[in-house]
Amino acid sequence: MAADKEEAHVLLVVALQAHMNPMLKFARCLASKGVFITLAITETARDTLLNFNTFTTQNPKINLEFFSDGLTAEFNREKGGEALTTLQISGSKNLSNLIKNLTFVKKLTISCIIFNPFVPWVADVAAELGIPCALLWNQSCATFSILYRYSKKINPFDPNFEMNPSEISGCPGIPNLEVKDLPSTILPSTPFHFKKLISDSVQSSEKASWVLGNSFYELEKDIIDSMDSLIPIRPIGPLVSSFILGRAEEDDNNTLHIDMWEAEESCIEWLNKQPISSVIYASFGRVTVLSQIQIENIAMALKTSKRPFLWVLKAPTEGSKMKLGELPSGFLEETRERGMVVNWCSQEKVLMHKAVACFMTHGGWSSTLETVASGVPVVVYPEWTDQPTNAKLLADVFRVGVRIRVGEDGIAGSEEMGRCIEEVVDGPRAKEMKKRALELKEAAKKAVEDGGSSDLNINQFIREISGKSC
Repeated sequence: MAADKEEAHVLLVVALQAHMNPMLKFARCLASKGVFITLAITETARDTLLNFNTFTTQNPKINLEFFSDGLTAEFNREKGGEALTTLQISGSKNLSNLIKNLTFVKKLTISCIIFNPFVPWVADVAAELGIPCALLWNQSCATFSILYRYSKKINPFDPNFEMNPSEISGCPGIPNLEVKDLPSTILPSTPFHFKKLISDSVQSSEKASWVLGNSFYELEKDIIDSMDSLIPIRPIGPLVSSFILGRAEEDDNNTLHIDMWEAEESCIEWLNKQPISSVIYASFGRVTVLSQIQIENIAMALKTSKRPFLWVLKAPTEGSKMKLGELPSGFLEETRERGMVVNWCSQEKVLMHKAVACFMTHGGWSSTLETVASGVPVVVYPEWTDQPTNAKLLADVFRVGVRIRVGEDGIAGSEEMGRCIEEVVDGPRAKEMKKRALELKEAAKKAVEDGGSSDLNINQFIREISGKSC
């Protein structure tokens, strides 16, 4: 689709490595529709991006620019509060200087600046420079709804919620919402810097001309409709790799995707040897580091399931104070005929494999969208941030899986894990969950096809920014 008035030029700000992929996927989507893209990326991510992809040569409409986040290369960016504060103070100045150089020196006309909720200060930079901006919300629309309502103290949150968080009324589009389903970042125990980030993110959504959601209308219809009277959110996803959505296989060098660790390709070879719909795939994301007791309980659940399994057991990030627990003695030997444990894998390729029966996941939003787009039922073991809300969606709203129950210590026992695996793979509702998963898979494909709900929203966004160039 060509832009109606003039060719649009969009600047996308990517400041935290863990949140790169949705932005990169959206960049490619916009470029495919004729929009010129400048990716403004922090210098610390430069080596990772250039080492993993040479996509700018295959995507002539995408250009890379870099700015400093104000932190040294050696600084541990897992120190959330300090990293976010420095990024806001120094990063905002450096980004502003970069944009001024692009507009005044290189004479580029920027139609819109796109940012995600982890860098809400970008909205202020855009306002100071007189450039329209859009917030790309990279969590669920449900999480956006909850955080917005929480920040504004409106239904289901009242001014006394902080004093008595055990009581909560229903939230539109999310039936029977309980405190255990809320994002952990709004609970009283949350550190101040997370509370501030939520407040700043909500404020940035009101400063932005558009709020775009990494979801699709058919997936969160009632929730999206409920936000129309407050602050509309336009779903433009799912932002996953094209091959998951049934499109032509992408060239590896042309794929906008970053893995922070090298995938073990032997996973696919191993899956090729397994029966159809037989494998339990277990992975808990980039950030979560499992405790020793969690590792032992998961290992016992996988062992007693008597089913083939592929388990991604990731080591902590370099510099982290967390230590990787050890597998139970004899576990690998006892399960070697039907199990595989790896440090990292290409999750999208694994989920698309015909051998996978279910996905045991932490319930991060990227993993949620990937499993929905792949049509794979889930066993959800959430821990923090938006994961409890995503677990609620997967089990009770999308109806494609079950949520593991935890004890008072927050830990799930191996028997409970085993029960959930059995329920999803071979329980009374297993066929119903698989059928529903395949329905959502088809809906995800249709949403991004020409004339689909997300495709129409993207086209409308391009038309609007093309008329607002500064």
